Amino acid sequence: MRSLAAILLAAALSAPAHADGVEVDLELILMVDVSRSMTPRELEIQRRGYASALQSDEVFAAMQSGLLQRVAMAYVEWAGWGAQRVVVDWRLLETRADLDAFAATLTAEFDPTLRRTSISGALLYAADALDDNAFQGLRRVIDVSGDGPNNQGRSVLRARDAVLARGITINGLPLMTQEGMGSQWNLDDLDLYYRDCVIGGPGAFVIPVHDWDDFAGAVKRKLVLEMAFHPSAGPIPAQFAPAPAYDCLIGEKIWERYFRDGFSPP
Repeated sequence: MRSLAAILLAAALSAPAHADGVEVDLELILMVDVSRSMTPRELEIQRRGYASALQSDEVFAAMQSGLLQRVAMAYVEWAGWGAQRVVVDWRLLETRADLDAFAATLTAEFDPTLRRTSISGALLYAADALDDNAFQGLRRVIDVSGDGPNNQGRSVLRARDAVLARGITINGLPLMTQEGMGSQWNLDDLDLYYRDCVIGGPGAFVIPVHDWDDFAGAVKRKLVLEMAFHPSAGPIPAQFAPAPAYDCLIGEKIWERYFRDGFSPP
């Protein structure tokens, strides 16, 4: 088994260099769905859920578990192709006060929804943001949530593969609550779509949310898994995205079908 030092050295060497970048254990960009299918209540639940998780003892302990004991994080809301909204730009998180300040910014005000659903656009935007920030992380992770499949822009598989080629891990938080105005276009097995078509990279995982009452807990679990490092457990197992068994163009096909019938999906 490779030593802890060797694992971390390999991760550092594989990460792209940023000139004078601040070294961190993790660069994490949270890509949060605010497409038209989301209700105002759901948008607020998401912001408050992330804020609650960031202020938890578990997330603080996970942040402190790395060699450098600091994380760089940004929070971006997304919808259609080219529709991304930075809510909290890149911040260095080292203390409870840093986590509290990040959480407070999330709940200071609540913005309206945006139109369409482009997971591919969200992934490519996030990858560029990771490349262009002022940090140098031992790991780089995109955390993408959403309540439906990709239905605009580049195919999700092409975008996913391009992001993985840049040494970035993608984790998924599929929202399977079936509540919003676009619920008739949601997938009953959205977690499988995320598993086969969206996530990838070392240690990639999916945590589905079936009920909004469970959202804050799911976010906390997700952040702990992304931030924590446990040397006694050995290296995080590589879980590269499998060859797709799911129809990864299902969102585009739904859009085309309803567009022909005169409907306008989110």
